[in-house]
Amino acid sequence: MSDPLKVFIIAGEPSGDALGGDVMAGLKELCPNITFQGIGGPNMQAQGLESLFDMSELSVMGLAEILPKYRHLKRRISQTAQAVIAATPDVILTIDSPDFCLRVAKLVKTQRDIRVVHYVAPSVWAWRPKRAQKMARHVDQVLALLPFEPPFMEAAGIQCSFVGHPVANTAQASRQDCAAFRMRHQIADDAPLVLVLPGSRGGEVRRLSDVFGEALARFQQTHSNARFVLPVAPSVRGLVTELTANWSVKPILIDSADHPEKLSAFGAADIALAASGTVSLELAAAQTPMVIAYKMNWLTAAIMRRLMRVDTVTLVNLVSETRVVPEFLMENCTAEAVSQGLSTLFAKPATQSAALDITMDRLGRGQERAGLRAARAILSGITKPVG
Repeated sequence: MSDPLKVFIIAGEPSGDALGGDVMAGLKELCPNITFQGIGGPNMQAQGLESLFDMSELSVMGLAEILPKYRHLKRRISQTAQAVIAATPDVILTIDSPDFCLRVAKLVKTQRDIRVVHYVAPSVWAWRPKRAQKMARHVDQVLALLPFEPPFMEAAGIQCSFVGHPVANTAQASRQDCAAFRMRHQIADDAPLVLVLPGSRGGEVRRLSDVFGEALARFQQTHSNARFVLPVAPSVRGLVTELTANWSVKPILIDSADHPEKLSAFGAADIALAASGTVSLELAAAQTPMVIAYKMNWLTAAIMRRLMRVDTVTLVNLVSETRVVPEFLMENCTAEAVSQGLSTLFAKPATQSAALDITMDRLGRGQERAGLRAARAILSGITKPVG
């Protein structure tokens, strides 16, 4: 029997952990004789990974937010690079979290010629386009979630494969599931139900809480029987419970880790108020119209504003090549504006339907699942016999 294929895999936040678990399952399906080492969360651990340290240490977003933790992250980067070198893997798979993952890859490449595959193309189409050229020095292959990304990476000399987005083929809640959700939480059939998604990181939840709470209160003034449901990430449960206790509206808090309950909430909702991020794609998959709102740390925002190359941050708008999802960002992220956006959308929710469908089709709906496509792309670049 040949030696097992050795993969060192790194994810730094929950979305990366979900991608990692999916691609690990795909790799095991195509190559049963395989071993994994690295860093990951519960999804990857369920596939057999023993994490080098707790993945939550890496869940930092934003330039200003990274600075206070820089020295600790630098130690973890060095520790991880040394673990890779000691493991002598056939391939390193880094997933998103570029500030951590790509620094690890750079360190490894200075000492060993190990193939590096980065899953999730950096948004060079949005800002900092020179990152692609920098990546080309120590990344051999990129796996893209969005269909328009490969040309940007290939122009920098990096092999890039569009592998689809996992959300496009995620099973959605049935009508019966949605009806049962409303019944379970005593929500009348004719009550407007707003899904509230303030993010999964402490910093963004704190920045958005007051605006979201006040916007929902204003919405309820004109929609008196409205109800609100807020899926809570385990990492911020205590914080969300504390902050929402001060809202005049009382959202139903559900555990976002309870996947069937979360899907039922997404499907049962009439509209959603969400922080900017990949959650817009989850909403598109559930055919839930949305309003996007976001605030950043002022320093991060100032830097981003100077570097942005696109006129929208919402992935549904970008993938569908429309601008139907309203955005309220930074100084425009006010309770009055967001509330008005919600009311306008609730009056005409069908305005987003076509764009949501186009988004899912372009992300691979009905095709082979993304994790398996990603696994095939990874294995295609490995010279060692696998199978």
